[in-house]
Amino acid sequence: MAADIQTAPVPEGQVGANDARVQQLAQPVQIQPVTAVQGQRVEAAPVAVLPPNVQVVEKVGNRKILSLVGAGVAGAAAGGLAAYFIRSNDNDRLARGSSDVSYEQLPRGLTRQTIDRPNGVQIVTIENEYGDVIQRSRILPDGREDVLFYDPYAEDTQRPDYYVDAGADLPPIELTIPRDRYIVDIAEPDEDLYYDTIVAPPVETVERIYSLDEVRRSPRIRDKVRRIDLNTINFGFGSSDIDQAEVDNLQALADAVKRVIDKNPSEVFLLEGHTDAVGSNVANLALSDRRAESVASALTEYFEIPSENLVTQGYGEEDLKVATQSQNRENRRVTLRRITPLVKPVQTSQAN
Repeated sequence: MAADIQTAPVPEGQVGANDARVQQLAQPVQIQPVTAVQGQRVEAAPVAVLPPNVQVVEKVGNRKILSLVGAGVAGAAAGGLAAYFIRSNDNDRLARGSSDVSYEQLPRGLTRQTIDRPNGVQIVTIENEYGDVIQRSRILPDGREDVLFYDPYAEDTQRPDYYVDAGADLPPIELTIPRDRYIVDIAEPDEDLYYDTIVAPPVETVERIYSLDEVRRSPRIRDKVRRIDLNTINFGFGSSDIDQAEVDNLQALADAVKRVIDKNPSEVFLLEGHTDAVGSNVANLALSDRRAESVASALTEYFEIPSENLVTQGYGEEDLKVATQSQNRENRRVTLRRITPLVKPVQTSQAN
């Protein structure tokens, strides 16, 4: 991507227009309102089934550690996906403080969850039979809909199998900006640097819209956008707790995120949890996922960042910052990326 696009200042309120210079979709995407399809009310969320070639290794609280089996392992090896991964569940975090949570069964095995909040806002999420999120929207009391993410290819029967990396065929990233502006890793919080990093466009063309699950599972797709390593939050060994003394270190990040959301309420941020290499893959996946959730919860509880604008995912020890098998504090971290231009058409924040 041309350096001038990457380094040009982004005017306030023009983040989406700037992203649109990079998001070059082969075909336009028409977003359907999240309530467009009539559903049948059910008492509880249907139990998600396992995708093909996937098995449950362990269940930790409301999280499932999954593993690819058979053909899936071969596909993962070819595409670069980790053989073990954790199924994160944002629903409990989003439902905190709600006045009601209801479910509807939709055609083709889809489920719609509606979270009612005391202020009249509804958070509506559609999932497929595997529990993967197809769409999430915020419906305001006046009926306006902010689309947070949307998978336009959910009904495509020719879509690659679940274990195929959506970014496997892409060439290596070619940066035209300094690496320290691609991966921001600073010892002291800096709101302006955080903001400039967050609003910058993807570092290469976004050729199609990706599902949230594809972004969560593909390192290559996530590499399209810049990241902020929150090394101002130091997790203890085996812990996902944020020390109260370090909560203030999130202020600068929260202020930068809030500036973006205030201009475009449908922005989406991914918080990635990581561990060092000590311990089992399964234990580290669960721990890393809790770390990402801890930061997301802190941003909402202490700094009023809407929980629905945040998604979380744990990656365990698969992306070590420091190449060591020993205990290492730098590897016990959380990373933030703005993934809005990956998961929906950037010029569309509201359903038509």
